Amino acid sequence: MSDLIAVTGATGGLGALVIDHLLRRTTADRIVAVARDAGKAAVLPPSIQVRIADHDDRAAVDAALSGIDTLLLVSGNEFGKRMTQHRNVIEAAKAAGVSRIAYTSAPHADTSTAAITAEHKATEQIIRDSGLTYTILRTNSYHENYRSHLVTAPRTGVIIGSVHDGRVASAAKSDYAEAAAVVLTTAGHDNAVHELTGDTAWNYHDLAATISEITGVVVTYLDLSSDEHAAALRAQGLDEPTIAFLVQLDADLAHGVSADATDHLRHLIGRPATPLLDGLRALHGDCG
Repeated sequence: MSDLIAVTGATGGLGALVIDHLLRRTTADRIVAVARDAGKAAVLPPSIQVRIADHDDRAAVDAALSGIDTLLLVSGNEFGKRMTQHRNVIEAAKAAGVSRIAYTSAPHADTSTAAITAEHKATEQIIRDSGLTYTILRTNSYHENYRSHLVTAPRTGVIIGSVHDGRVASAAKSDYAEAAAVVLTTAGHDNAVHELTGDTAWNYHDLAATISEITGVVVTYLDLSSDEHAAALRAQGLDEPTIAFLVQLDADLAHGVSADATDHLRHLIGRPATPLLDGLRALHGDCG
């Protein structure tokens, strides 16, 4: 077999969308979905090939990547385990003779000091050290990450956080998936790094105004110190690890981890990225 394109994490939110976009760009017999759970994989399009492999099982990953030409490694979400999992996939790709690997990373992973980027930076280095031809897709935040505010903010009238004037150049998950499908099916991306973002960066006051416009309820952003933010989350009953994660995430946003808007995404997909207003409006109907 040749010219096979494999996508890991194929039953996840991003991976499934990549599969959808690949089906619009190439024939189904070229697409291989790599999934961990056979039950979840049952919902994948029947026209594509599905291979089951837990990324902790190197032998299973070796089998799943046999005959693959181009691979998309969708970053794992098991913190503390995903470095081993990523290494297994990368080493299996090299052993299988994969021609090119693409990886979904984080903004400015090579230089960022944000806590969430450390494992991405390490994975990028493993890929470079492997000698494989690569394409790094550094995706910014998803509009979908703010879906919960569409429900909670109109009830309370506020969004709380400690982002200060930190900005977020988010785009729709489908935009990033389409960009990945373009990279997987076209030439010109060898050893390239794409910083994928929305076309504009917004702050949390903009987020509140956007939710106000969509819902018809006036929502404002209440900016807090990190300590005040932690106390407010504690009062809501959140556990300490979750509180620490959310406060650190806002601190990273305040320091600009997601602030840089580039034109890489819109150039890859050949159109403007989905604006925040349009992205959240599309999600609003699912929140009712």
